[in-house]
Amino acid sequence: YGYLKIRKGEFIGLVRLSPFDSAGRRHTSLASVNVMPELDENANGDINPDDLRIDVFRSSGAGGQHINKTSSAVRITHLPTGIVTSSQAQRSQLQNRVTAMNMLKSKLYELEEEKKAEEKAKIEGKQLEIGWGSQIRSYVFHPYTMVKDHGTGHET
Repeated sequence: YGYLKIRKGEFIGLVRLSPFDSAGRRHTSLASVNVMPELDENANGDINPDDLRIDVFRSSGAGGQHINKTSSAVRITHLPTGIVTSSQAQRSQLQNRVTAMNMLKSKLYELEEEKKAEEKAKIEGKQLEIGWGSQIRSYVFHPYTMVKDHGTGHET
C-alpha cells in the first residue's frame, strides 16, 4: 500500500481499435485506480475475560418459586465499549450466559464492521468523476502509438 497510495484516484485513458467493432472505429476507455490497504479481519476474535463484567440476578416474570429463588439471569458488560447484553430467557444461568455472550459477540462484530466501513471511507476519500480530461495517463494505440503522462507532460 505504501508507495501505491499516491496513485489513489487516478484515471487512465485508453484509445484503441476495438477487435469487436466491424467498422474499425477507435474506442476510448477510462479506468479509475483505487488503492486500498488490507484491513484486519479479527472481528470474530476471542473476548478478553478481563474486559467483561458479568452480573447475575433474579429473572422477572413467570416461573414460580424457581425464578424467585435462583439468580439465573445474566448481564454482561463489555467495559472498553460499554456494550451491555442480558439474557433471562432460559431457566439455567449457564444457558443465559451463553446467550448473552453470543449477543455481545454479535454486537462487537457489528461495531467492528462499522469501524472498518468508516476507515475504508476515510482511506478512499472523495471519488472524482471518471470523465474525459481527468485522466492522469493516456495510452493511444490508433492511429499512432503513444503513452502520455498528463501530470508531467511526458510522451513516448
